Amino acid sequence: MSTPASRPSVLFVCVHNAGRSQMGAAFLTHLGGDRVEVRSAGSAPADSVNPAVVDAMKEVGIDISAHTPKVLTTEVVQSSDVVITMGCGDACPVFPGKRYLDWQLEDPAGQGVEAVRPIRDAVEARVRALLGELGIPASA
Repeated sequence: MSTPASRPSVLFVCVHNAGRSQMGAAFLTHLGGDRVEVRSAGSAPADSVNPAVVDAMKEVGIDISAHTPKVLTTEVVQSSDVVITMGCGDACPVFPGKRYLDWQLEDPAGQGVEAVRPIRDAVEARVRALLGELGIPASA
C-alpha cells in the first residue's frame, strides 16, 4: 500500500491530450484519489478537450470540462513511475527504471458520444486493473 509520501506517479500520453489520456487521468484521479499522482500530456496538444469525451465522462459523474491539454515534456516523463501511451504511436522519451505500458485504444477524435462510450469504458477497466497492480484499492 502506498503512503502519500511514496505514492506512485502515472503519466497518460496521447498525441493531442484531448481524449484517451484525459479519460485515463480523470478515472485514475477519481478512483485513486490522493493515493496516486496523476498527469496527462500530448506531443501535439489540442486547444481543448474533445467535447464528446467531456460529455461521455459527465455520464459517469466525472467533469473534465475545465481540463486543458498539456504539452509532453522530458521532465514530466522523467518524474513519472508509470508512463501509459494510448495506442497512438507517440514517441516518449525512455528512461531506465520507468514502467511503460501501451494501451491500444480507438481514437475518439471526430467521433460522437455514442462511439466514445465504449472507449471510455475500456479506459476505466484498464485504470481499475492498474490500480490493482499498484496495490491501491479503487475508491469508487
